[in-house]
Amino acid sequence: MDPTGLMAELEQTLKPYRDRLPGYRRIPPVGQSRETTLDQLEALRTIEEARWQKGFVSGAVYHGDAEHIRFLNEIYALHSQSNPLHADLWPSAVKFEAEIVSMTAGMLGADRTEDPICGTVSSGGTESILLAMKTYRDWGRDQKGIDRPHLVAPASAHAAFDKASEYFGLDLTRTPLDADGKADLQAVEAAVTPNTVALIGSAPSFPLGVVDPIESLSELARRRGLGFHTDACLGGFLLPWAERLGYPVPAFDFRLPGVTSISCDTHKFGYAAKGSSVVLYRSPELRRYQYFATADWPGGLYFSPTFAGSRPGALSAVCWAAMVTLGEDGYLAASRRILETAARMRTGVSQIDGLSLLGDSLFVLAIGSESLDVYAVLDAMAKQGWNLNGIQNPAGFHLCVTQRHAEPGVVEAFIDGLRSAVEHVRSHPEETGVMRTVYGLAASVPVKGVVADFLKGYIDLMYKVD
Repeated sequence: MDPTGLMAELEQTLKPYRDRLPGYRRIPPVGQSRETTLDQLEALRTIEEARWQKGFVSGAVYHGDAEHIRFLNEIYALHSQSNPLHADLWPSAVKFEAEIVSMTAGMLGADRTEDPICGTVSSGGTESILLAMKTYRDWGRDQKGIDRPHLVAPASAHAAFDKASEYFGLDLTRTPLDADGKADLQAVEAAVTPNTVALIGSAPSFPLGVVDPIESLSELARRRGLGFHTDACLGGFLLPWAERLGYPVPAFDFRLPGVTSISCDTHKFGYAAKGSSVVLYRSPELRRYQYFATADWPGGLYFSPTFAGSRPGALSAVCWAAMVTLGEDGYLAASRRILETAARMRTGVSQIDGLSLLGDSLFVLAIGSESLDVYAVLDAMAKQGWNLNGIQNPAGFHLCVTQRHAEPGVVEAFIDGLRSAVEHVRSHPEETGVMRTVYGLAASVPVKGVVADFLKGYIDLMYKVD
């Protein structure tokens, strides 16, 4: 499918939802009733919930139990007006965020080092990464006199590092991966320059779900006097419990002296509501480069720890409530279910002729093929109602296993669906997968700006009002 076709698909996806609600280009002269509004939103919620509740979605909703959601919603309602920017009015928000940081740090090795691990709460993994990279930029300028700081990240590191590079004027070198899809240590070392301020590793990476050699990478950074950031947005609230359960988890946290910062999403396997993450630092001195403060504004003293000024304190209350009610026993039980479910899925995939597992991950099933159009398989799964993530280099797609997939019958539905999709692709070789065209375009067009312009046009379409 060409880009025009992809745009048409988005139009088709959005149309039923737009049809169910009136399209407002201006504030209505007379407001509609609350009852009507609630009815409209409930109808949309019912439609959208149906897919992820069945476990047919990769990641996205990591807990999803109705009682858990109801509890989080009650906490949000209690604190819906809270704003951490005004700590004098809502000191509870300060308490919640300080304890979220402390609990997350303890889970990620703070209790096994004498260093004063600290951090802040952010709105999500991307903001946590952006904050850390801004911190290293300013640290490099202040401590090393580097005007144009440089980062080194493996090819598999999250796209948020590219965003940080673009936003903050950082030079970013992407390095190749080894045969297992992990960061190549020699390539990373070769990419270091006198302007390098930080190296990056993932625990795990999004595409294949594999953990980079964080111990070796962070030691390289320590020897060279550089920062090292572990992006544990995806695995930070699962890998520690997997290790406790006896699974092979390579070291990635503050137990390694070279790790100077970590991003970790509480709204993924931490089971908080969306819009919650934590960024941690090895010292308050490093964290201070993240902050913004000004003393000469006519409006008074202004300071904030993260990018936002006003923030929804209710999200921090919800995150805190999720963590303290789940407890270690809850996280261990949830992790056991997920890891056992992922193992069953891996066994099932390995028995399907024509498909292969990419990488060695505990909870991400990355699937490729040497004999089939793997994106056509992905499309066939989409037609069955599965919402999976396409990946490239290597070509494939993945499923991030969550508690939704541990529900009865989901593993069997996934494996049966894959078999059916493979049979369909074999019997219809003329069909070309949508993702192959899009990613093939991205991989083959010499001027990447062409692809970027298309993607920005896709975003424009999302904001279109009929």
